[in-house]
Amino acid sequence: MILMEISSGWDSFFQLIGVLLIFLFVLAITYFTTKWIAGYQKGTMSNKNIKVIESFRVNNNKLIQIIQVGEKYLAISVCKDSINVLTELTKEQLTWLPTEDETTAAKAPNFQEILEKLKGKFPRK
Repeated sequence: MILMEISSGWDSFFQLIGVLLIFLFVLAITYFTTKWIAGYQKGTMSNKNIKVIESFRVNNNKLIQIIQVGEKYLAISVCKDSINVLTELTKEQLTWLPTEDETTAAKAPNFQEILEKLKGKFPRK
């Protein structure tokens, strides 16, 4: 009787360890898959000829954007199902252009940077 209670306790312990290992395995696969997809999207999205200069939200699903395509500047409207060219702009008509520093600063911080900031806010025990 006591022997059965001990073995069932060990069985529960091994089941818990097994579930934890499976959870860690799934977590690791998720992490590496996310990193791979982010790298793939970064590679496909990094182009040098098209830049979004400015966006203005008109409605929930309607935007007006100023984009640079090569050396031309275009004002476009982006709707749910369509994109329309409103007008072509000259560089002199624009009141503000982002510098190289502003375009790199506008990129979202990566997860590692956010984690380091949070680590600094909490005291070590």
